Amino acid sequence: MVMIMLTGECFCGAITYQIDGKVRDARSCHCSRCRKVFSAQASAYALVDKNEFTWLTGQEKLTSYMGEHGFGFQFCTHCGSTLCGVYRGDIHGITLGCLNEDPEIEIGYHLYVGSRATWEALPVSGKLYEEGQTENEVAK
Repeated sequence: MVMIMLTGECFCGAITYQIDGKVRDARSCHCSRCRKVFSAQASAYALVDKNEFTWLTGQEKLTSYMGEHGFGFQFCTHCGSTLCGVYRGDIHGITLGCLNEDPEIEIGYHLYVGSRATWEALPVSGKLYEEGQTENEVAK
């Protein structure tokens, strides 16, 4: 069996992490809140198994923002990079832009394209949702 390992870091390199496995379910959200947290036209985010994720260095430099319903993000206090998403205190997913290696994954779908920035051109690949996914889509 081939072991997959990915590493990631913030912009300044103070915080590093390792994933011993694959990321999955890559998505991009185009809502105004994600534009702000990612400082971009949309997010680029993939889920990760919390048991396969390990902080290597700089964990003491993390700060968190927790929003409604237990979801939040963790950032580097020095450079401000958004590193990961958390749900009820556990790692939920990672920002694809902070990975050092190719995760060998593509963005499969785009959420909240109906509220995208007027200056954004939508991508040509992946399924587009005007809002979030329907319950039927999430269950698949």
